[in-house]
Amino acid sequence: MKTDTFFLQDGGSIPNHPALPLVIYKEALKGRLEQAEQIVKQNQWTNSWAGGVFQQHHYHSNTHEVLVVIKGSATIQFGGEEGVSISVQEGDAAVIPAGTGHKNIDSSSDFTVIGAYPDGRQYDLKTGKPGERTEAIERIKRVPLPDRDPITGKREPLLDIWQKA
Repeated sequence: MKTDTFFLQDGGSIPNHPALPLVIYKEALKGRLEQAEQIVKQNQWTNSWAGGVFQQHHYHSNTHEVLVVIKGSATIQFGGEEGVSISVQEGDAAVIPAGTGHKNIDSSSDFTVIGAYPDGRQYDLKTGKPGERTEAIERIKRVPLPDRDPITGKREPLLDIWQKA
């Protein structure tokens, strides 16, 4: 499984995480897509849902998030307007640190992801509106590291990457 990391700068209305990079896993669950929700759940990433990614920039200030592509493909922009656009397809996963913006730029008609959160944390939804930034930045700083990687169930690769950051 190949991982790519992206450090995303503060985008103004989208703060992004000040220290943790976005981690993209290529072909993380290829051949095991029907078990994706079960895999992340057994690795303590719960409160899961299935669906698409909003077509507007948004972020969660109170939790990290994993997205696993279970059908189709998409181009997702991470980090706000000045962020990075990444193509994802079935079997790929993205671990999005708290505060990191994400938006569906374009997707196949069958594009579907499973989303989940460490220890089933309830997520908030922030869109970069004026007035939400100060409180959001304080929340982002307080979000703890997860106990395990959502895909492997071990420390690596996620916690090794994030602790080096």
